[in-house]
Amino acid sequence: MRYLFFFICSLLVFQFAHAQTLKWDNRFDQAVPEDWLVKPINTKANVYQREKEGDLVLYNGLVRRSFKVAPNFACYDFQNMATAQQLLRAIRPEAKLIIDGKEYNVGGVVGQQEKAYLQQEWMKGFKAGADDFKFVGYTVTDIKPYINWKKTTWASVNKQATGKSLAISFRSAVPSLKDLSVVVHYELYDGIPLVVKWVELINKSSNNIVVNRIVNESLGLVEEESAVVGSPEQMKKQHGIYVETNYAFNNAMRYDISDQTTHWVTDSSYTSQVNYNYQTPCVLEVYPEKVKAVALAPGESIKSPRTHELLMDSYDRERRGMMIQRMYATVAPWTTQNPIFMHLVSRNDEQVITAVDQCAATGYEALILSFGSHCNMEDTSAANVARWKKLTDYAHSKGILVGSYSLFSSRRINDETDVIDPQTGKPGGAFFGNAPCMGSKWGLAYISNLKYFITKTGFDLFENDGPYPGDVCASTVHPGHKGLDDSQWRQMELQKELYRWCNEHGVYVNAPDWYFLDGTHKIGIGYREVNFSLSRDQQKILNRQNIHDGTFEKLPSMSWGFVPLTRYQGGGPEAVLEPLKDHLKDYEMLMVQYYGAGVQACYRGPRLYDTTTTKALVSNTVSWYKKFRDILNAPIVHLRRADGRDWDGFMHVSPSFKDRAFVLLFNPTGETINRRLSIPLYYTGLKSKAFVFEKDKTHRQMLMDAKDNLKLDVSIPAGGYTWYVIREIN
Repeated sequence: MRYLFFFICSLLVFQFAHAQTLKWDNRFDQAVPEDWLVKPINTKANVYQREKEGDLVLYNGLVRRSFKVAPNFACYDFQNMATAQQLLRAIRPEAKLIIDGKEYNVGGVVGQQEKAYLQQEWMKGFKAGADDFKFVGYTVTDIKPYINWKKTTWASVNKQATGKSLAISFRSAVPSLKDLSVVVHYELYDGIPLVVKWVELINKSSNNIVVNRIVNESLGLVEEESAVVGSPEQMKKQHGIYVETNYAFNNAMRYDISDQTTHWVTDSSYTSQVNYNYQTPCVLEVYPEKVKAVALAPGESIKSPRTHELLMDSYDRERRGMMIQRMYATVAPWTTQNPIFMHLVSRNDEQVITAVDQCAATGYEALILSFGSHCNMEDTSAANVARWKKLTDYAHSKGILVGSYSLFSSRRINDETDVIDPQTGKPGGAFFGNAPCMGSKWGLAYISNLKYFITKTGFDLFENDGPYPGDVCASTVHPGHKGLDDSQWRQMELQKELYRWCNEHGVYVNAPDWYFLDGTHKIGIGYREVNFSLSRDQQKILNRQNIHDGTFEKLPSMSWGFVPLTRYQGGGPEAVLEPLKDHLKDYEMLMVQYYGAGVQACYRGPRLYDTTTTKALVSNTVSWYKKFRDILNAPIVHLRRADGRDWDGFMHVSPSFKDRAFVLLFNPTGETINRRLSIPLYYTGLKSKAFVFEKDKTHRQMLMDAKDNLKLDVSIPAGGYTWYVIREIN
């Protein structure tokens, strides 16, 4: 009777889901004619059904992913509609699970002999694996936000993305797994060739189930390069797809180095490959390698990392970076928030009040109590909370947001708290040598204290230095994890939950690690701290190099830079801006290059100005930034990297703003530079002609060439800068 009820419910779910699908139109098989980075695509994401075959199709005009539903659910088509590139050469399972030490496939079919390519007529003879999890049904819904983002600062994107979500249910006939529910989730977004996938397991049995591994994606991808000999490490990886998950850390301040889940593996069943030893890395699998055993109690569930699969249509670094930036703006719109903040070094409350007043007077929007200041967020005593609530209330009365720095990982607490090295059984062996375990009693209290302090004081910002960097812990007595095999997973979940909580409570988060997809807003642009003890002239050029290098894959709003108003990491008077009134030209240049890039810097010191002249400089520069804020937060086209020998500069571009481009050029030499530059305007969407405004004053109508380039005669003063705004001719 129980199984009859289950069958009827499953049938009803399937029929309901079927009603949510649309009829497939063969016209959708044609490549999209427009460039989605320049002109919006009108086709909305939907789930379609092919009438004859009963296949399901995820499609939004830019990507098509097709599935067989019988004899089991299997993906056989993954195509980039902009290039007509077919990514799949072979069918793989929808997911793979290792449960209590045994591997199981979720979905997929068996029977394909030739693995270099796939012809649809072959699929008639394919079968489901005997012990594989079988397809039960599916549902189609609108995408629900992963994080209920609460925006409290300026942002270039002000709404959550739209699209369709497909949830596919599977069950196993294996007796020990009959009460384990497996759901494979897909999300397809409007206007971008992006698929997001994750797997959820729900233990509906009365016993614990030990999950050793969830491989939430397994794709037999077409290799774009091959070699007769060579190891997987020597061969280049897939270029037609960019993969990113929300399981990344190691303080690289770059995703590809921080990634912990993407594995390019070989396929020995692909016997017609060129590589003599079958070593071509042509299978993409996604899973966190150091997670070995997570116990699910009855009624408990676990969700794999979310895999973001962005289909790429070019090898050009600039274009690929813009596509990745659009992905962030779509799935993590909070990364487009970009408040103007000061990094205050304070010793007492009076300095906080002075800094708040100076922020309000110059157009700043936020104040962060920097490291070395007198704010301790771990102190939740009534007196400390009352003290900081009073200061926060004062800041809010002036329209200024306030928050503070807190250190987690790169510190030692005690033997009971610190992560235990599995090699020695003693504290140590962490990323930073010694570090607390987030699953320890102290670590759990740390999270609780931060939430309490933020809630009670009304803090708006949180700078978390040394967030959880992936340390494993062999302790068996920490309450937040059982042992070594689940320690990374449990600590990671704790850290991500804190950031999601902050995001949903309107708290802006700076964190020097890659937690963007779980709620953080900003990361370091990438710099060497001791460089800020070098001379101001060196810092200016090095900072522009950092801006150039750090904005290929990140939006300007996703990075912070650094300006030491006072001594930092050594250095003498030549390295700092204080007294500010004595170094106005350097102060202006450092502000212009950061604000002009859309990159907020940590202006670290006790004050923003010391005279009325300095105050006017800061106010005028901030006003300049705010006037062009929209375009200055748009993606960057990199014109020329700073080398100290000739001009350098960059350009912001947008096809949708009134200001289509903003060009900012610098001259590090001692002589005026007069030059004719070729300015690439393709990503502005402008065609044939444009208005060019020099410093937003004098303007001229100029023609573009057939490649959308504009020949611009520029004059850059010695040791100075100039800028141009480019607008559409109505």
